[in-house]
Amino acid sequence: MSTILQPPAHHPGTAIGGALSRVEGREKVTGQATYAYEYRAEEVAYASVVQASIARGEILALDPARALAVDGVLSVLWCENAPRLHAEGELAVLQSRRVAYRGQIVAAVLADSLEAARHAQRLVAIEYRQEPHDAVLRPDHPGLYRPEHVNPNLETDTEQGDFDADFARAEVRVDETYSTPWLHNNPMEPHATLALWQADGGLTVYDSTQGATPTRTVLAEVFGLEPERVRVISPHVGGGFGSKGTPRPLVVLAAMAARALRRPVKLAATRQEMFAYTGYRTPTIQRLRLGADRDGRLLAIGHDVIEQTSTLEEFAEQTATPTRMMYRSASRRTTHRLARLDVPTPSWMRAPGECPGMYALESAIDELASACGIDPVELRIRNEPEVDPETGHPFSSRGLVACLRQGAERFGWHPRDPTPGARREGRWLVGTGVAASTYPARRRPAQALARRLPDGTYEVEIAAADIGTGARTVLTQIAAEALEVAPERVRVRVGESSFPAAPVAGGSAGTSSWGSAVFAACRRLREEGGQQARADTAREVESQAALARHAFGAQFAEVRVNPASGEIRLARLLGVFAAGRIVNPLLARSQLIGGMIMGVGMALLEEGVLDGAFGDVVNHDLASYHIATYADVANVKACWIDEDDPHLNPMGSKGIGEIGIVGTAAAITNALHHATGRRFRRLPVRIEDILAAERS
Repeated sequence: MSTILQPPAHHPGTAIGGALSRVEGREKVTGQATYAYEYRAEEVAYASVVQASIARGEILALDPARALAVDGVLSVLWCENAPRLHAEGELAVLQSRRVAYRGQIVAAVLADSLEAARHAQRLVAIEYRQEPHDAVLRPDHPGLYRPEHVNPNLETDTEQGDFDADFARAEVRVDETYSTPWLHNNPMEPHATLALWQADGGLTVYDSTQGATPTRTVLAEVFGLEPERVRVISPHVGGGFGSKGTPRPLVVLAAMAARALRRPVKLAATRQEMFAYTGYRTPTIQRLRLGADRDGRLLAIGHDVIEQTSTLEEFAEQTATPTRMMYRSASRRTTHRLARLDVPTPSWMRAPGECPGMYALESAIDELASACGIDPVELRIRNEPEVDPETGHPFSSRGLVACLRQGAERFGWHPRDPTPGARREGRWLVGTGVAASTYPARRRPAQALARRLPDGTYEVEIAAADIGTGARTVLTQIAAEALEVAPERVRVRVGESSFPAAPVAGGSAGTSSWGSAVFAACRRLREEGGQQARADTAREVESQAALARHAFGAQFAEVRVNPASGEIRLARLLGVFAAGRIVNPLLARSQLIGGMIMGVGMALLEEGVLDGAFGDVVNHDLASYHIATYADVANVKACWIDEDDPHLNPMGSKGIGEIGIVGTAAAITNALHHATGRRFRRLPVRIEDILAAERS
């Protein structure tokens, strides 16, 4: 029987499972941790981006004269004088007169100071030939098409059984459409780069990236270099949420500018620019069809998704994929359709696919529970599959039912009056809601080097990325366990492409991927002796048994709604998760709560508002794009069940960076229905939505 494990009180950890404080904590709080833009270089120049002011068209002429007249300005780069690149899509920076979206990089001003560059940037005169643009996603868009695959390389559409027949014969049916808006990554550290070329033609970049190894690979290709001639340095990264998972135009532009100027160049995105060319979560329009018998047992599940991509390159978010494996059903159908619009290219944002897809699925499941008159926790349990419905593979472990049951007990779910609007406390309507969470437990090949030092300590090198999640700390604990020494005797070095190759910090696969390599290298060093040992987990990962590996969770929310003012208050939020062996409870709790807070923003606050006339998001700053603050999430708790899964990696761990966000929005909107009796199928739910529902 699984039991809830509380995050323990702070104490020094010894290895895996210990609550070890961040090993780089002192560096960060004392300002000694150096981020990309803070590195120094002699004769450094500064770049400032010029963005397109039209959504579609062509540059007819660019006049740099006024900008070049500013004291300290060195050059103005645009497509007519920029170095040529081996690149396509978003990375083909300054390679064409074509404008594919408003906010695209069309020029860059280089100067001796940031102030001069920023001032001169406003003086660059550009004449455009403007063309009609199309930037609005809609369900009847005439250009909708079926992509070949969805991210990362999954089937676009799937069908099992006879969905149409099973849905038609179902006694209870739900057929509703849910929508999510543009959502934007807003890490504390913006995208930033210091680029410099060596005398021998090699390139060094200090970059804010989620992956030194893949960034090196891309830059080498773009600039026609051998990978070993590119060095990427990123020991400290101030967050990414997926936006720094692949190289973005900024790092290419910085390197290009440094080559053109023949001196080091610093370039950082402004907060406003972070809403343009650094990626975002596509808006979605999702039709959910659920058919069940009177007992709530699913017969048919249909999930059809419409989303957008750019005209520059294709990115198809895998929104319907969690529906393929979440619940048992006689038949199911999932589809994805894209519209190519005159907008920036969408990209990864925390839990791509699972986050928006599970919002719609878990909202529809709640509607089905209401239609059947069944408690929503019980309905989910009744539809628990024995094997992965999509592949037929056994689950390596599946703790969803335990999370639901124990979460309900901890939250005080029972007894719950299912009648919407029945509970009132003074002027407040009170409601509770639940939703399930899931995220794949992936592992990718990685390499690591462990070295024994003369003073009896150990050093481990791996090109992993610590983006604020505590990667250094958990890898220190993993190394210490493999070496059977105290963590104080281990130093882990990350964030350099010259270290053994490592995959990107993304897909909740960092600890499992890097940790496997670190554990193997350290165990080999201990067992075989010598001064150093290397490990490469490629063969081990490729030979894994065919199992369905996923983390699961259950989220419970209590909301209070003032029907007179439309005010929404989140009174309580609880997440209970099944994520294998928890390597560090301090960091795990932080990650889970962080994801849940981001989900609160998705449910109630965050929305990129598109002005169709201009083809651009108009609220591109943190004054008008609202994210959750402390006052919004005062009572949020995360805990986990004790889950033993031997089929994952040497640590027995599953990723936790993304699952926290997955069920939050649906739990909150389901609670809003319980409080008000109204369904809110468009995110975020705003004051005016509550007031409109009360008037109707």
